[in-house]
Amino acid sequence: MRSWLKHKFNAFEQFTVDVIFGRREGVGASIYAAFLQALSYLFSGVAQARLWLYRNRILHDQPLGCLVVVVGNLTVGGTGKTPIVEKFARALRDRGRKVAILSRGYKSKPTPLWKKLWYRLSHTAEPPPRIVSDGVNVLLDSETAGDEPYMLARNLPGVIVLVDKNRVKAGTYAIKKFGCDTLVLDDGFQYLPLKGRLNLLLVDKTNPFGNGHLLPRGVLREPVKHLRRASYVFLTKSDGERDPELEAIIEEHNPGVNVIECAHRPQYLQRLGSDERQPLEFLRGKKVGAFSGIAVPESFEKFLRDLGGEIMFARRFLDHYRFAYEDFVEIFSAALAKKVAFIVTTEKDAVRIPVDLPCPVPVYYLRLEIEIIRGAADFDEAVGRLCFPSGDGPAK
Repeated sequence: MRSWLKHKFNAFEQFTVDVIFGRREGVGASIYAAFLQALSYLFSGVAQARLWLYRNRILHDQPLGCLVVVVGNLTVGGTGKTPIVEKFARALRDRGRKVAILSRGYKSKPTPLWKKLWYRLSHTAEPPPRIVSDGVNVLLDSETAGDEPYMLARNLPGVIVLVDKNRVKAGTYAIKKFGCDTLVLDDGFQYLPLKGRLNLLLVDKTNPFGNGHLLPRGVLREPVKHLRRASYVFLTKSDGERDPELEAIIEEHNPGVNVIECAHRPQYLQRLGSDERQPLEFLRGKKVGAFSGIAVPESFEKFLRDLGGEIMFARRFLDHYRFAYEDFVEIFSAALAKKVAFIVTTEKDAVRIPVDLPCPVPVYYLRLEIEIIRGAADFDEAVGRLCFPSGDGPAK
């Protein structure tokens, strides 16, 4: 019964995503789209009212006495946020800052309901944030920590990674427990209780604002005019070509803001459960299978084709999907039937694959990193504004 319900829920969630992105047609899809549109008007009112309350100091943010940088976006999913957070945290770490990344741990294993009730009824203090990394060791797996926090912890030695929906509590803990002087809020643009010194707003150049509607009819969390809240705008997934129309929209809502353009560049193929690493040329001319559970699977599959791989089959799952044993049976069956040389997935998906999974066909993940192709000086300035806030030397 539970498996059946999960299947039905996933199917409904996929249908909703398809309606939002215009992949479904017909009367049913149109009626559902109209229903979602009505909900989006309500969502817009709530989002703007909340911002107004903070702007007019009716609700108050809570300063923590250290530098805070916010990385986020106006839309849900698919902007390539995690590599930007990684690049920025690494730059701050390398300039001598004691950095903590604060994440809400989207799709991580939640605290049991009975525990939450016990804390409320007994007035017991809630537990501290989950420590994904203490800067030396990775202490949690992806299921407990969430995919992105686990990836960041694994790729950023020397950086503290904490997970808690209450980022004020997590920030206070990072300062007291680890002596952190710089907090990076992962996906924190809508987290208003903790105000950032810098707000880095990411915009996916391939699909900047979706269909222009707010949730749940579209992918916008806030109206486009809230571009004005950004200190810097990062245009992600760039192909190197200028987009005057998009740049005009940004300039209209945030005149003079620095725009930093960047691209996700494939680096290598890493074999699952092994130290084996292959250059990108390894893909050229090979028949491969692909699977992913990310917001925009088309971009991942395009990378494989551009690198010379011939995709014989591609399985797409919902973003942050937790793979079941049956999913891998299907994937490997397809791989054997199509006689592929190997299977490729994303790094984010790789962290959700059991380490002891028997693989009758080799599985690799594609490692991506951010390359700044326009506005590198502005990126250095942004890092410098945090490391040297007074402009005349290292921050104390």
